[in-house]
Amino acid sequence: MRTRLLPLLLVLMAGVLLALGFPLAASLAAAEQQRVVVDRLDDAARFAALAQFVSESEPTVDERRTTLRGELASYHDVYGIRTGIFYRDNRAMAAAPEDWVVPYEGEGRRAFNEALLGRRSHDPPQVWPWQSHARLTIASPVVRDGDVVAVVVTDSPTGQLRSRILSGWLIIAAGESAAMLLAVGAAFRLTGWVLRPVRVLDAVTHDIATGRMKSRVAAAGGPPELRRLARSFNEMADNVEDVLEQQRAFVADASHQLRNPLSALLLRIELLALELPEGNEEIASVRTEGKRLAQVLDDLLGLALAEHAAADLRLTDIGALAAERVAAWRPLAEEKGVRLEGERRAVTAWADPVALSSALDAVIDNALKFTPEGEEVTVAVASEGDSCTVVVADAGPGLTPEELDRVGDRFWRSNRHQNIKGSGLGLSIAQVLLAAGGGSVAYAPNEPHGLRVTVTVPRTGPQGR
Repeated sequence: MRTRLLPLLLVLMAGVLLALGFPLAASLAAAEQQRVVVDRLDDAARFAALAQFVSESEPTVDERRTTLRGELASYHDVYGIRTGIFYRDNRAMAAAPEDWVVPYEGEGRRAFNEALLGRRSHDPPQVWPWQSHARLTIASPVVRDGDVVAVVVTDSPTGQLRSRILSGWLIIAAGESAAMLLAVGAAFRLTGWVLRPVRVLDAVTHDIATGRMKSRVAAAGGPPELRRLARSFNEMADNVEDVLEQQRAFVADASHQLRNPLSALLLRIELLALELPEGNEEIASVRTEGKRLAQVLDDLLGLALAEHAAADLRLTDIGALAAERVAAWRPLAEEKGVRLEGERRAVTAWADPVALSSALDAVIDNALKFTPEGEEVTVAVASEGDSCTVVVADAGPGLTPEELDRVGDRFWRSNRHQNIKGSGLGLSIAQVLLAAGGGSVAYAPNEPHGLRVTVTVPRTGPQGR
């Protein structure tokens, strides 16, 4: 979420800074140029005041004309600005340099024509730093007895103006960059402050989803809405834990309380069987159903205890533990005429040894139940990256794809296997025992026939997960 929220904040902040920076840069450029224009207008007004008293007759002996030409020449030498005073018919009263004439087109001609109307030049077009050949032309009328008799025209280079504008822009860019860095830092802090409760809530939700029901959210930091959400989540988790605890307690208590009446009932059935003829089918059926009910109650009690118990994770030699369970079940396999084979391989992983042993017992027991005489059940241990697997493959009748979707459900048994002893809780108990330690059970067909059960446990410790 942070990778989606942070770019959004940065783009918005960058947009705000650019929206402020561009007008500021344009305003700075306009202010710098206006300062130059005002300066040139003042100079043009001074030259126009001198030109008012220059006579058009006998120009060679006019001292005022000579003085004016000297002023223009000095102005050009000092500032490098071309300046000329031109009559209405474009003749030069005085100019510096002397060969400069009034422009016949472009901005200079526009300013000249505007001054002939008795007005000073309007602001010339804005000069930008990248316009290396741009010049600034200003014109001012020379008025005598209320008539415009000549026009003062100044044509200035813009190198210094463009340099000042560029320097101002660099300062603005530096300020924008510093503001952007501050904005980035503020965005990181803001997103961290907003999303920290979300990350904690996500982690606690994952813990509860994987069976660690005691996990809770510490309602500290973050916006008030998220703190309120954390408190509501903790209340919900407490209620869910209470309901589950009541459910487990009910199953355990019911299983335990039914055990005694059922044992007494089985004992009375045995006494009744002594008074009936030997081989009576009805009493044998009642005895079988009674034993099956006792097995279901035992499995229910085991399931309730498995859901209640916390995993005691240890670094365990999975290969040695699997070999030990194979050895424990081999006598029963030989009694049924089934070959039970397992390879000894040293692979370590994090698991609860007792829970994993019970889960493997349930899986191997299930495999031996459905494997016909003369076939083979194999137990193979392997490591795959961050996990360790124990694969139990049998050569029984297997399951259809529809049955594979339901295998492991509580009390579920295939219609084809109803005559085989069992309660339908063995694999469910195995799943519960493994899930408490971060493990899992998966089911797949075994080739050419049978069922392949894969028990997976993590190789990384609880702190790594």
